[in-house]
Amino acid sequence: MQDDRWDVIVIGSGPGGGSLAAKLAEAGRRVLLVERGDYLKRERENWDTDEVFRKGRYQAKETWVSSAGESFAPGLHYFIGGNSKVYGAVLFRLREEDFHAVRHPDGVAPEWAVKYDEFEPYYQAAEELFRVRGQRGEDPTEPWSRKGYSYPAIRHEPRIQKLSDDLRREGLHPFHLPMGGLLDQDENGDATPDSPLLRCDPFDGYPSLTNGKADAQVIAVDPALKRHSNLTLLKRAYAERLLTDASGRTVTGVEVMIDGARHVLKGDIVVAACGALSTALLFLRSVGDTHPNGLANGSGQVGRNYMRHNNATVLAISKEPNPTEFQKTLGLNDFYFGRDRSPANDWEFPLGHIQMVGKSDGVQIEAEGLPSFLQWFPNKPFEWMAKHSIDFWLTSEDLPKPENRIFYRDGKVHLDLTPTNMEGHRRLRQKLRDICDKADIHPHLMDRALYLGKDTPIGGTAHQAGTLRFGEDAGTSVLDRNCKAHELDNLYVADASFFPSIGAVNPTLTIIANALRVADIVAARLG
Repeated sequence: MQDDRWDVIVIGSGPGGGSLAAKLAEAGRRVLLVERGDYLKRERENWDTDEVFRKGRYQAKETWVSSAGESFAPGLHYFIGGNSKVYGAVLFRLREEDFHAVRHPDGVAPEWAVKYDEFEPYYQAAEELFRVRGQRGEDPTEPWSRKGYSYPAIRHEPRIQKLSDDLRREGLHPFHLPMGGLLDQDENGDATPDSPLLRCDPFDGYPSLTNGKADAQVIAVDPALKRHSNLTLLKRAYAERLLTDASGRTVTGVEVMIDGARHVLKGDIVVAACGALSTALLFLRSVGDTHPNGLANGSGQVGRNYMRHNNATVLAISKEPNPTEFQKTLGLNDFYFGRDRSPANDWEFPLGHIQMVGKSDGVQIEAEGLPSFLQWFPNKPFEWMAKHSIDFWLTSEDLPKPENRIFYRDGKVHLDLTPTNMEGHRRLRQKLRDICDKADIHPHLMDRALYLGKDTPIGGTAHQAGTLRFGEDAGTSVLDRNCKAHELDNLYVADASFFPSIGAVNPTLTIIANALRVADIVAARLG
């Protein structure tokens, strides 16, 4: 393989890298897809709560250092398909307003170099590729689109439908989540006999034992490998560094480690799609005479401006049992903007997004071990709580700050993080408490910290973005508007590291859409 030369080498097989590689292969290019991991094993433990959440069976076995000097295990997953193997599969478009400057009390989320109208056709293509189930017209904040969803929304089960009805009576606008859950429904909303996805609890945060999740392996990588002999997958190959010519303007090789041996792979164009944190680390490892501070780092911005949403997964107790099997079907964006755009928000600044999350079970609740919450139910066992649990995910926007960054020090990975916009996140939690109080749900919220990754700092590394942001000014950004490194001629990026801001919805669909956009740019360049 070292003697081969590829049109394009893609590093990372997650939603960005997998989608881009598949599209370039379809265009007839010789593509090498390099992945540090292997296929995630299909086994009983895929759906074992104790193994997945408490033991972190599929989490990367690494130790990083936080800004407080504490060691932690990052919530990363090194498999074909990347982090999408365990993601929640909610696939939102960013709101149209998110592409423009948005004011928050802690600063301004900056404007994007490419606006929504340029992204829209790629959003449509991404939704069709990942078979998104949804319903246009329910969410008052959704951006315009040329077409509806190709698949109907996943229906609410009775308890969630009741919650939706309760919210509508309060003047709110609940909607069906746009889901990458491959559930084929019959006339009653149940899974058909040949549906890849079942209506069952082990989905959100779990690998899919039935391949019922629209992850990058199932949707992009494996189908492309079957269809195109010009696509090659190289597994268990860790990209150590990128090599350049004497001028430092051209990447001449990708140095990888395979089973302890060093190899150099060569391609005309290299696309890094390792994930925002890992791609920044790859650039920082790739030092040389012309790039002494890391590849493409003349601006000093590589690894900086890290964002990761202010995420919280919380559990409340329904006053009536909640027997829902597939709970993640409802979202609420009535507090997404400031009060000028979101009348239900009484604050001038945006609060964020609320949605359902996978349902808790007794093992998860016991593992959280939060006595302050259990005081409310001193005589109730964990299984009783699980039967009455109703679970929410809250997302508020995080702002890019140069001091929030990933870097190496003394051979160790350091992740410096000072949270921003926590007042908006606190207010969003209070809005949820108020909602619960009016919807037959106790307004006491228990944090489900394990969902975000075992032993990770606030928000974990979920929704990582921003470490190589794009822009027109090479002095303040790493990539240009085409996601090509300003300082190199043949190096592109196709993960969330290009984000200049992050909005308050899951970034995965935007990663996919941008990867398809970059694929067109690369294909056109190759002729």
